Amino acid sequence: MSDTIYQVPAEWQGRAFVDAAEYAAMYKASVSDPDAFWAEHGKRIHWFEPFTTVKNTSFVPGEVSIKWFEDGITNVAYNCVDRHLAERGDQVAIIWEGDDPSESRNITYRELSEQVNRFANVLRNRDVKKGDRVTIYMP
Repeated sequence: MSDTIYQVPAEWQGRAFVDAAEYAAMYKASVSDPDAFWAEHGKRIHWFEPFTTVKNTSFVPGEVSIKWFEDGITNVAYNCVDRHLAERGDQVAIIWEGDDPSESRNITYRELSEQVNRFANVLRNRDVKKGDRVTIYMP
């Protein structure tokens, strides 16, 4: 590992989602009262059925179990893509760069939604159901 430290440019620091002090406060809250911390952050996404239990954990050897928001119902695709379409449909959601940096593509939320829906239909047509495992090989 390199010992090189790259300083964050000053102009980027002003646009940071959280500054160092806020990060430290968030970290302290996450350690001192993790249930309250994650309950608050869990509310930042859309829930079709709100959660009432933040986490359910067991670290018993041989019976380790970690479940988050297990009684709530949400949809990752909705939270990552669909809910942004109305206001950000034409905004870039993903900047893709291939192994060759000259290969790149900007994908808007609208384009991403179309691709996600297309692939969802592929899975549906293959009779993939909730609970099925799907593996994608990407060489």
